[in-house]
Amino acid sequence: MKKLLFTNWHVMRWVRLAFALFLFAQAYILREQMFIAFGLFFFIQVLFNLGCSSNGCAIPNNKYSKNE
Repeated sequence: MKKLLFTNWHVMRWVRLAFALFLFAQAYILREQMFIAFGLFFFIQVLFNLGCSSNGCAIPNNKYSKNE
């Protein structure tokens, strides 16, 4: 778990963290609970490094033949 939290920090992960913090601040300032839900969505993506950034959702193009 420690390795998951402290390694592989790329640009998109930082952007999601900034956006989650922005949404939490807006939820506090505007007193809108919906912003908390969206902020939690992005914050969980940051914590567990989920999402399709850096070709994370790309299908691998490995072609194996039976003769190899």
